[in-house]
Amino acid sequence: MEINDLIDNLRSLSWEAADILLYYANIIKKLEQKNEILKNKNNDDPVTLADLEVNELIINRINQTYQDTNWEILSEENFKIQSNYFNNVDWLWVLDPLDGTKDFIQGTQNYAMHLALNYKRKPYIGIVLIPEKDELWISYEEKIWCENRDGNIRKQNMSETIILEKMTIVTSKNHRNQKLKDLIEKINFKKTILMGSIGCKVASIIRGESDIYIALSLPGKTAPKDWDFAAPEAILKAAGGSITNIDNEELVYGSTDLKHSGIIIASNNKKNHKRICSEVKEIIKEYNIYP
Repeated sequence: MEINDLIDNLRSLSWEAADILLYYANIIKKLEQKNEILKNKNNDDPVTLADLEVNELIINRINQTYQDTNWEILSEENFKIQSNYFNNVDWLWVLDPLDGTKDFIQGTQNYAMHLALNYKRKPYIGIVLIPEKDELWISYEEKIWCENRDGNIRKQNMSETIILEKMTIVTSKNHRNQKLKDLIEKINFKKTILMGSIGCKVASIIRGESDIYIALSLPGKTAPKDWDFAAPEAILKAAGGSITNIDNEELVYGSTDLKHSGIIIASNNKKNHKRICSEVKEIIKEYNIYP
């Protein structure tokens, strides 16, 4: 398959998804219509019409356009209905139609669509669409760029800050816990930015607005899954950053539960990432922060 043709199709598809997300984002601001868009009453894991419509658009279009291609699609919304994972295919699309649903509902504008094409359980193509910023991040192999709807390319501006205490951390707005708050306090970062959507957080690192992101999941609690990290990992690594667990081990996709538990660190510089992980680990050990 010609990669440029595939990217062209993904570009067109992404902006169609942006139209759906922006349409519902505008409607959901009106309090009386919010309940019409919400499709469940689970405050911890809400689903909206926007999630479902983007999900249907992406899956149907890929299946129709590439009927004879040997790949499968893993989607967050479909997984909730039928917990199936594909561990016997080389090529697997990994889709989160709306990452940051809580922020979407709250009207913070920090939401994104994630679409990755994994090859042998590693992200090969990454798409992170941030409609409110008119940003479409695209990466494959080691190439990355960000364009707006008109096709204009936006420059990357990754920070060169590599000293932990001088870094700006971007962290979850709706998924924080006391252990993570304690860790951030002990490290004493220069600045803390609260933001929804892992795709939005990673994009903020690539833009140079932040330097590091830490996800800390408590044992027995919810944790990010493959669709949360696959596309953001693809664009961050292509930009020169890194994302691993705290032991500097690469993320493993395609596990039975699809979870990325424990502590995940994303940083702005792959050359210094191992040291950053080690320093964070020492602080956790010193203050007995994490089990």
